[in-house]
Amino acid sequence: MTTHEIAPDEKTLLDGQEARTRTHTWTAGPPVSAFPHLTGEEILREMIAGRIQEPAICSTMGFHLTEVRSGTAVFEGELGDHLYNPMNTVHGGYLATLLDSALGCAVLSRLPAGLGYTTTQLNVHMLRPLFADSGLLRCEGVVLHLGRTMATAEARVVGVENGKLYAHATTTCAILTPRPAA
Repeated sequence: MTTHEIAPDEKTLLDGQEARTRTHTWTAGPPVSAFPHLTGEEILREMIAGRIQEPAICSTMGFHLTEVRSGTAVFEGELGDHLYNPMNTVHGGYLATLLDSALGCAVLSRLPAGLGYTTTQLNVHMLRPLFADSGLLRCEGVVLHLGRTMATAEARVVGVENGKLYAHATTTCAILTPRPAA
């Protein structure tokens, strides 16, 4: 097997493009359990208003919660080539994370104060490739069922400018009761 090593001090990539840097700074937001007096919908509304720090995954991945109502959560996401996989398309993990966020927050928006959730199953269907210049994405998650111990939801990722459906998903979430104080 033959390998080609690139010296670490080279300033260009194999295709002649200059290397770029992306700096990311974040503040770790508090867990939902830090607000036992607020419903899930109230917590999400406080995040949108900027009074509760959004989870670090939002700024890391470049998407943000933009709307919430009972049973529905909407995120918008910006793309860039820093999200590319080896095929020079946006990595499927970006879409899975965006979908999982909208799905989980849709479930959270229906939960009373003191309860949380965790994803136990995520089923994602990616329909077409995304590129850095594909434009703004909108991902809307909607609760289908909310029971005492389990919830299900569905979500879609659509291009804001072209209306194309890029991916859709379903989830099952376990409803978490408050932990006893240690």
